[in-house]
Amino acid sequence: MQALDLLLQSFLSENKSMDEMCFLLQHVEPWLHSDKSHERKRAAQTTFLLLQYTVDYVTLTEEATPSLLGHQLGLLALLWQDKDPVTRSHSRQSIYLLLQLLIQQKGSTEQFILLNKMKNFEAKARRQSEKKCYNVVKALNRSLTVAQHTQLVLTLVERLGSRSQPQCDLASQLLLLLLEERRVKREQVAEILQGLFQELSSVMFKGVLQTMMKVVTVLGTQYTQETVEVILSLGHPSERQVLLLWKALAGNPKLARRVLTLLYMKLKVRPTGKLLRLSQPAELISLLALGTIYELLYTREYKATVRWAFAGLLVGLLTQLRYLFELGVVDGISDYEEDVLEVQPLSPCRTCLEALKGLFWTTNYWEVFAHLKLLRGWELFEHLETYTEGVTLLARAMAHYDCEVKAVLGQAVISLKSSEERDNIVAILIITEFLNSQELTQYVSRRTVDSFLSLGLNHPNQLVRAMSLKGLSSTLMHPKKVVLLRGQLAGLLDRFGKPDPKDLMGLMEILGDILHRLGTQGVGAASLKMAQHLLPLFEDEQAPVRGGAISLFGDVVHSGGRKYRPELKPFAFQALVPLLLHLADPCPDVATHTKLTFLRCAILLKWEFRKELFGKLAWGHGLGAENDIFIYTVESNLGSYHQFLMQALHYLASPHGNLRRTAMKFIGGLLHDYFTDLCFSLKKGDLNVLRKREPRGPRTWHLFVSRILRRALNQPVPMTGHHLVLEIPFLDTAVTPTPRMGSWDRAVPPIPRMFSWDRAGSPPHPNGFLGQSSAPHPALPQPGGTVQQLGVSAADVEVLRQDPDSMSRRFYHSVLEDISELSQFVTH
Repeated sequence: MQALDLLLQSFLSENKSMDEMCFLLQHVEPWLHSDKSHERKRAAQTTFLLLQYTVDYVTLTEEATPSLLGHQLGLLALLWQDKDPVTRSHSRQSIYLLLQLLIQQKGSTEQFILLNKMKNFEAKARRQSEKKCYNVVKALNRSLTVAQHTQLVLTLVERLGSRSQPQCDLASQLLLLLLEERRVKREQVAEILQGLFQELSSVMFKGVLQTMMKVVTVLGTQYTQETVEVILSLGHPSERQVLLLWKALAGNPKLARRVLTLLYMKLKVRPTGKLLRLSQPAELISLLALGTIYELLYTREYKATVRWAFAGLLVGLLTQLRYLFELGVVDGISDYEEDVLEVQPLSPCRTCLEALKGLFWTTNYWEVFAHLKLLRGWELFEHLETYTEGVTLLARAMAHYDCEVKAVLGQAVISLKSSEERDNIVAILIITEFLNSQELTQYVSRRTVDSFLSLGLNHPNQLVRAMSLKGLSSTLMHPKKVVLLRGQLAGLLDRFGKPDPKDLMGLMEILGDILHRLGTQGVGAASLKMAQHLLPLFEDEQAPVRGGAISLFGDVVHSGGRKYRPELKPFAFQALVPLLLHLADPCPDVATHTKLTFLRCAILLKWEFRKELFGKLAWGHGLGAENDIFIYTVESNLGSYHQFLMQALHYLASPHGNLRRTAMKFIGGLLHDYFTDLCFSLKKGDLNVLRKREPRGPRTWHLFVSRILRRALNQPVPMTGHHLVLEIPFLDTAVTPTPRMGSWDRAVPPIPRMFSWDRAGSPPHPNGFLGQSSAPHPALPQPGGTVQQLGVSAADVEVLRQDPDSMSRRFYHSVLEDISELSQFVTH
């Protein structure tokens, strides 16, 4: 080793320059990061002796600043926590000597004094390693050139993926100190971020990864725009490593807002078709920003920031979608399947549409999302021809649910003044619909609305001119129209009272238009009368009339405003069972309208599981979804089981087989899941209308339980005199119920839930009213509920005896008998 030291010293004596010294130290590097302790020890000793010789005996004649010196400093710094104390000491002293040589070259007296203080501190306080590291880092930041500093940082970054946890921890801590102590130069950002990105997949320790994310946060805070641009260029945001970098930028709320603002600005960088190479659309910066925004919507760290930027993102996504339509980049927008679990890359148009939908879902404005989903309104955004209709429907839903009206209106006014036609179109569509918002007058005056609507009257685009004129003629701008429309509404409602009103579809269309035009003013007490007239139309023979009445009813229950909302709630409650049963309507369009109106009633009645109900209505299939809807409906209306039962019985005489079967299943569910409650809520008068004759012989609790068990097993019920002999397959002997005198009380155990809507699992039959049409099952109940006492007679039920459907006949002979027996336990 002594010979090697002498050889290196002789080489340096022949060429007294910093470049020569770095060249000689370069040959020692492989042993400085060797896995063997003794090799690292000898390499550190050789480095120290050469540097000590240089400081003591050599005067460097040529001033040079090789970038390689930063790399060598990094290697020596990584030995500060080596297991061998000699190696640790030599590595520290080597760094001081290198810094001394750099200071001598620059001739900086201030830095020289600082270095001497560091040496004294090194001798007196070896245990205070953290403060010592900070002082060394401070000296390095002041002494190194930009190139040397970059090499030092990259050397530390390369060791972050090491298998040695102490070395990884030291590298990450030094890296963070280096970047926090001094602001890096703009040209360093890209190289440092690229180095971090390459090492992300190799990091093995959680603490090291967390420190790396802090480094990214520091870089983002110092140079937000450069950091965002570099991360955009690293890969698709859905990649795990890239998404980690975006998450790191959300560590600081202010930084997260700046990041999202920059992405929004880049989303607006939209070159025209003439300047765009359509063969490589992925190169568009706006598409990169679009994909990133889509991913960040579902990133927890950006949840609050997305809510803050809601208005800008909404308008930006709407205009971006129209821009993509104008470019003709529409491939794959209609091929998306929500139910497919396989992850496939989305086309630009589909990404934009999914981001638009996700914006409402992730910010908890799920009512707006649900409104469009159940009306199939999102499909309007898949074609340029129906795009404006989709924006109008979306803005109308936002106004209805008061979804960020103030912020979006402000953003729309800004877009209305833009020089881009697509911005003007989106803005005017939003503004004209917001004029019907009940909250708009709180945010802006009529004079202000008049001023920005007038901007569109001279616009070259015909749609902008037409919508501006429509907005200027709204009831908000002309309050006197409210009196005229309400007067017209009263006359139209009188037509409903006639025995056979003509052109019901036209009448309901006009009423719907008046409801929409009255907007902020509302229809007042007329909404109660309208709801009353619409309920009987749910059972009209013509499917278009049923669908129109159900759809209009959903608008009516929300048209009375806060003043009449309590009075409209009974009508919404009264419509629950009819609406729920019409989910099985033979007409698909009626079923579609029913889903939305049913949800709107649930929202008005403030059910606890409204969002879950929407999920079942939108995506549920089969008996599992039926089971959940049944539970949501009945459990959200505790104490109303008897009213639900009486209304459902009315549908046993429905001319539509689907509705009859659904009603049977619903009645079965009530009888078996809520038998105890029915015994205490039903009255004798409710059941007398169903009995054709008085029950023969003693009717007891045990007899009723035996009949229920027999029907649960789908076996015939043999009768012997006044007693029922029940043969149960899983029992060794037959069971003969014993008559019991007296009324039934709550001490009697409830009926076993053998085949009803079991909350622990789905009923045995594979299909139901939310799935495909299927052969009905007599024992399966169905959802429902309402409060109105309809006229139910024995004749309505008697028709089931002659029904060609075997399910109806079995229902008549089983459930109807049980209802008659149930009357024995109803004592009031």
